[in-house]
Amino acid sequence: MGDFVLCEWSWEENKLFEVALALVDEGHPDRWEVVAAMVGGKKTAEDVKKHYVILLEDVQFIESGKLDHKLGETQPNYWTDEDHKYAILSSSMTRKLSLV
Repeated sequence: MGDFVLCEWSWEENKLFEVALALVDEGHPDRWEVVAAMVGGKKTAEDVKKHYVILLEDVQFIESGKLDHKLGETQPNYWTDEDHKYAILSSSMTRKLSLV
């Protein structure tokens, strides 16, 4: 899975991005810099902010009802051991960043 790339974001970067969004408060003054650091340091604050805008657009499209929901029925979404590993890794990174 490490080789899968979506819009120049690897699967691992996307997972770390999702976890970082969940952990870093929307009101944090350096939110995008912190998220960028949690993604692995290869993305800039502007990169993660743009990626977030794309994510919001995708969510709006899904919620608009224009997406064929039958596609999701065959692919259930489960929290995997790998997801858990990234959540723990990101949580650990957040604690380290808050100490700086």
